[in-house]
Amino acid sequence: MAAKTTSKINKIRTFALVLVFVGILVMYIGIFFRTSPVIMSVTMILGFIFILASSGVYFWIGMMSTKTVTVQCPNCGKTTKILGRVDACMSCNEPLTLDAELEGKEFDLKYNRKKS
Repeated sequence: MAAKTTSKINKIRTFALVLVFVGILVMYIGIFFRTSPVIMSVTMILGFIFILASSGVYFWIGMMSTKTVTVQCPNCGKTTKILGRVDACMSCNEPLTLDAELEGKEFDLKYNRKKS
């Protein structure tokens, strides 16, 4: 069974969203340690660092998204962005490529790696 294809931009945005929730969860756990100011402070700072990391990831993917190639998906007809040699449509997850050598081949993210 083939792996589910999703857009790389959507994967990175999902990772950043998970960082936000992890940061909030860590800070929430810190509330249970109100009697120990050191543990509470450490969890609050750690949660804040997770949220700052999330902001950094969102900024990074936003800057990367401005430099991507925009194409129209042949399956759903919506405009989507492609990162690398192969990617998936952001709407319908249709495998897409701009490389003529890869057309008709099985979708694999290994095609995005540089050859050694």
